[in-house]
Amino acid sequence: MPSAFQFQCHFILIFLAASKGETRYLEVRDAGEDEPFLLLSEDLKRELSAGQVYRRSLRCIDMLSIEGQFTFTADQPQLHCATFFIGEPEELIMIDYDFVNIDCKGGDFLKVFDGWILKGEKFPSSVDHPLPTSQRYIDFCESGNIEKSIRSSQNVAMIFFRIHQPGNGFTITVKKITNLFPCNVISQTPSGRFTLVIPHQHRNCSFSIIYPVVIKISDLILGHLNGLFLKKPSAGCAGMGDFVELLGGTGLDPSKMFPLADLCHSFHGSAQMKIGCDNTVLRMVSSGKHINRVTFEYHQIDLQETENRKENSIEEFCFPSI
Repeated sequence: MPSAFQFQCHFILIFLAASKGETRYLEVRDAGEDEPFLLLSEDLKRELSAGQVYRRSLRCIDMLSIEGQFTFTADQPQLHCATFFIGEPEELIMIDYDFVNIDCKGGDFLKVFDGWILKGEKFPSSVDHPLPTSQRYIDFCESGNIEKSIRSSQNVAMIFFRIHQPGNGFTITVKKITNLFPCNVISQTPSGRFTLVIPHQHRNCSFSIIYPVVIKISDLILGHLNGLFLKKPSAGCAGMGDFVELLGGTGLDPSKMFPLADLCHSFHGSAQMKIGCDNTVLRMVSSGKHINRVTFEYHQIDLQETENRKENSIEEFCFPSI
């Protein structure tokens, strides 16, 4: 039985697919009940490739993964609204205000958040983001600067807004720019391959996959020797300064997830783990003394694999009561 977090995250990702275009552009992929994703049709792809600006209205709860101009107009008081933005791993989100008509003194607000928040949990976590939490919020009612572009620090961002008066609203333009060294990432898909590189920077980077997955690490460069260690209370790589850890849990915030395994040393080969959690995170901690790199691929665990938990499997860390 999927958890509430998994249902909400999968709903967001499904909603993302559904909101990439108007209804006429949607095509259902041949998939089972557990993978009801929608694909962009060739008609919309041709329109976007022709250089046309994509435009549509925003819903109170919405999701965007393409560039374009988007307008929200309240037809009634809308008090708890949010729009989630997501790009490819190597993209950053750029948001420009084209028009804003809200009553800040009357209790309206329009805020951009650098990352995602779901059920009070943040991605990236406060530990891993370069800015303190207070600076990750940009409040239009406080700044009042409609001309300033807002850029995310990773491939996800979101806006919160509250509008009391029908007819009021705003228009934004969303663009994506290339990020040469992606750090914190939420994957749009349940399978893929990625190389995470931290070049002489003292920072922590997390790659989040909101599915139970099999993850296979094929290449790790940290400047050390071989080693893969299951987590124990008195063991780990924290003293190494540079390491990769695998995390699993039922929420969005990596700092609140279960540590499953540490990889302290460089290797070329294969290290594969099955992680039956709602959310799987590969997190790299870097001291800034090395160019650290990890290459990995992942695919979703099918329902039968998830149900057939074996003794000493990784799933026991995620479901300790089983």
